[in-house]
Amino acid sequence: MTEVRRAAEAARDAAQHVATLTTEQKNDYLRDLAGALLAAEEDILRANTADITYAEEDGLSTPKLKRLGISAESLGQMAEALRQVADLDDPVAQVTRDQTLENGLRVTRVRCPLGVVMMIYESRPNVTIDAFSLCFKSGNACILKGGKEAQESNEALAEVIHATLRKHDLPEEALVLVGAAGREAVAELLTFDDCIDLVIPRGGETLIRYVSENSSIPTVQHFHGICHVYVDPEANLEQALEISVTGKTSAPATCNATEAVLVHEEIAAKFLPDLVAGYHEAGVEVRGDEAARAVDPAVVAANADDWGHEFLDMIVAVKVVPDMDAAIDHIRRFGSDHTDTIVTENAETAAEFTQRVQSSCTLVNASTRFNDGFQLGMGAEIGISTSRVHAYGPMGLEELTSQRFVVEGAGHVR
Repeated sequence: MTEVRRAAEAARDAAQHVATLTTEQKNDYLRDLAGALLAAEEDILRANTADITYAEEDGLSTPKLKRLGISAESLGQMAEALRQVADLDDPVAQVTRDQTLENGLRVTRVRCPLGVVMMIYESRPNVTIDAFSLCFKSGNACILKGGKEAQESNEALAEVIHATLRKHDLPEEALVLVGAAGREAVAELLTFDDCIDLVIPRGGETLIRYVSENSSIPTVQHFHGICHVYVDPEANLEQALEISVTGKTSAPATCNATEAVLVHEEIAAKFLPDLVAGYHEAGVEVRGDEAARAVDPAVVAANADDWGHEFLDMIVAVKVVPDMDAAIDHIRRFGSDHTDTIVTENAETAAEFTQRVQSSCTLVNASTRFNDGFQLGMGAEIGISTSRVHAYGPMGLEELTSQRFVVEGAGHVR
């Protein structure tokens, strides 16, 4: 038996223990872990500095370097996130159906943990805390594989998690951290469908496609975050401007950043100059179709690859459309089922848009940046799924559970 196999089986055994913990036991642990993280600040920051130094020498891109960093402030935010997860309702054993049939059978449907959740992610060491806390609170064990660029940071965070598990007399294997030489280990783990119940890859398209193509385990993911804003003729143009510009500039490298703006031709002459000026003032390059360039020559000519492209940078695509049908056709052709929004004051138009554009999150008069578990009131998320099967959109505690039937009879037979 390989070491990887032993680790997977240990996680499977630990999951059976975690699944039976009471809400109070889980919450006590998470709150204690929050304090332990802050107490270990010096060790964690030292490990993170080592990761950043190595990553800089290795030529890691600036956006990834930014995501890699941990500060005293961000460590405090991790601790606060743990307390917030502890405050969330426990989904385990929640009854979602309770019905007594005509034959006297009482049929209930209750939420239950998935078992072992494996997550593969890049750069962000805070995901180690987020993923573990959500899995633990929902009664699951987890196997985590971070990127090599965050290895020292992840190990330092995992050590605090493990020490606190020992303190609470809980199995350390509730968290299995895959080491730096993890490529071969991941390939092996993806075959363990008897030990692992769900795989969540979170990172670039290359990583996600590798996992989806090589996993024998159910997988949820999103390949792209190609998010659109459609500006309707009946839009509040001041709102539309702020929604479009900040949707890109507030965090251009995130999956919920605005990548394309579709403007109705009736308002193009009035709205586009302000939109382009707003983007240019913020340092965003605007690439547009011929109609957009006819309104404002400051727009760079878009090529075919700019439609349906996730820039993850200070670049945005702009297109003038004749009507909402054309906007929806464009979204269906080039979108990724991630996030799309309409800006309009017409309630009927908004209702039609949300019915026809069935992205994981469809918004009205709000930024695409709101497709985030915390922002949507879920407390936290482990990722955003565009798979539609099992979970669609941000995945929080409920999405890390399944539902099973519990049936009570009185000697019933068939």
